[in-house]
Amino acid sequence: MEDKVLRKLFLGFIQIHILHHASEHPIFGLWMLEELKEHGYNISAGTLYPILHSMEADGLLRKEEQNVDGKIRKYYSTTEKGASVLKEARLKAYELFKEIKE
Repeated sequence: MEDKVLRKLFLGFIQIHILHHASEHPIFGLWMLEELKEHGYNISAGTLYPILHSMEADGLLRKEEQNVDGKIRKYYSTTEKGASVLKEARLKAYELFKEIKE
């Protein structure tokens, strides 16, 4: 049960992480998997891609397909709505971390 609760919490953190990087430059799945891994999030492509698709469907990310070495790569960037959500998430996270830090 504890793993389920942590998973739900971490999925929110992962979405904020995605919005952050997608606001800096277009991201693609494999790059994001590696970036998340550097921060201790060991998730699979089978977990990440549904998150990206859901965030796109929610209007937080926009997708652009580019041909890279003969393969189509999907790049994601933060939309205006995504930037607004990220701004609010940063404020809420900052307040929360100030309160719970040891």
